[in-house]
Amino acid sequence: MNLTFYKYQGTGNDFVMIDNRTKIFPKKNTDKISQICDRHFGIGADGIILIENDNDFDFKMIYFNADGSQTFCGNGARCAVAFAKFLNIIKNKTTFLAIDGEHFAEINDGIISLQMIDVDDIKVNKNSVFMYTGTQHHVEMVNELTDFPIYEKGKKIRYSYENPGSNVNFVQQIDDATFRVRTYEKGVEDETLACGTGVTAVAIAMHKTNKTKSNLVSLPVEGGLLEVSFIEENGTYKNVFLKGPAQFVFTGSITV
Repeated sequence: MNLTFYKYQGTGNDFVMIDNRTKIFPKKNTDKISQICDRHFGIGADGIILIENDNDFDFKMIYFNADGSQTFCGNGARCAVAFAKFLNIIKNKTTFLAIDGEHFAEINDGIISLQMIDVDDIKVNKNSVFMYTGTQHHVEMVNELTDFPIYEKGKKIRYSYENPGSNVNFVQQIDDATFRVRTYEKGVEDETLACGTGVTAVAIAMHKTNKTKSNLVSLPVEGGLLEVSFIEENGTYKNVFLKGPAQFVFTGSITV
């Protein structure tokens, strides 16, 4: 069966988008998901996103990592919002459902502002910070990010956590409210050009550890620039928004 797909990217985080409102995609076939995401033998992507109907929300987003595992993806969610607008499911504002719960988002001139979950369980360790921002994240500061061995160090730390492991974000401070980020993503098992849940974790971690006093943090990633804003109340980070571009790349068809 031929299935139309759409490729989107958000600051270099790229996704295969599929309108699955008719429930035709084989969601249980993890081998097919991995094959589609393969950059040599498939379309090539960091993950697959399905858009489905939901009785209580504008739509439901289902995200698969390149290895077929399910989680939440911040940049993927921003791309899902752009895709839902393309499908005429929404206009410029939406409330949708994902694996980590309800999300609100707004589109303005191609920039998607996505509300993330509240964060209150933050573990500050000697050399790192750990939290859940839709998926698990380890945040660690380094002095020089350009030549840092992201893959080697990231993979080691990723598997040091109990199943399902953790994404790993390495951070270099640029100024009082700017932090450069590179991320090793579990499920992709490599560095990606951006990670939305990752920069969200970084922004919160930098505020929590007093590296910044700003509630609006600029986060350059390998694929562009993202922003995270929040309100902190008694140790809980609320009204957390991830902001950045999401762009259509190309469309095609694939046999499933």
